[in-house]
Amino acid sequence: MPCILNPQYTSLYPECIERNDYKNMNNDALIPKIGVITDVRIDTPDIKTFRVVTPDGKKAFDHRPGQCAMLSVPGVGEAMFSITSSPTNEEYMEFSIKKCGCVTEWLHSAEVGQQITIRGPYGKPFPVDDVFAGKNLLFIAGGVGLAPLRSVINYCRHYRDRYGDIDIVYGARGREDLLDYNEIIEEWSNDAGVNVHLTIDNPQDGWDGHVGFVPNYVKELNFTTDKTAVLCGPPIMIKFTLDGLCSLGFDKTQIYTTLELRMKCGVGKCGRCNVGSKYVCKDGPVFRCDELDELPSEY
Repeated sequence: MPCILNPQYTSLYPECIERNDYKNMNNDALIPKIGVITDVRIDTPDIKTFRVVTPDGKKAFDHRPGQCAMLSVPGVGEAMFSITSSPTNEEYMEFSIKKCGCVTEWLHSAEVGQQITIRGPYGKPFPVDDVFAGKNLLFIAGGVGLAPLRSVINYCRHYRDRYGDIDIVYGARGREDLLDYNEIIEEWSNDAGVNVHLTIDNPQDGWDGHVGFVPNYVKELNFTTDKTAVLCGPPIMIKFTLDGLCSLGFDKTQIYTTLELRMKCGVGKCGRCNVGSKYVCKDGPVFRCDELDELPSEY
């Protein structure tokens, strides 16, 4: 149980006092709020994007790029999802969710107007206001891995003058599996200083773009090392893309990623998402890649 209650009870949890958990915890993040689904967009055959507001039509809470929220369906369960929309969007939150379990199956059958509960934000965000500031940025994503990167990409697009050139490499199994395809083509590709590189795994009728896996495409593009890179996607993609970037001369201190492991409580207490001494929901989900070398090989 997290130590966030009246300090008179903290003697029951001396280990939490030592870590100052109860002092640093944002109590509001533990209190579910009612969320109303106001829009459902079908992005791919197994991914839908849900727009959520409070019953009075407002954004549930503020967040930073890369943070997550817990969505709950009473009687079904709850799960942690990346907040896909940018913090610069002050009207609503969006979540791009792949159908892969009981909670996501329920959400994929949900209609506009249905209510859920939402709490957060959780996790360490991307360092967009300090480390990324003034840098050329390279975003690399595979499949649903674009969901958490969409938040930071749109944040950087909103504050375009704070960053250098932006390259986006994104791949999926087929054209129909590319998340947010219309936004990528109609908006991102038309921004000054933003270069979009799309690829699909295998040849497909009607596709005249690049064909091949993301890690190989990154090496083909032969990026210069004057960039800060951000990776998100399946673990195997992250592994080989990281190897590819290092072969191009990138240092691991230049590369950030998110660990997509199962999270439950959101506050580092249940141990569901721990990797060694780290808890993805609390110490992550954003990690610099040199930090991964300190984690057990299970990742």
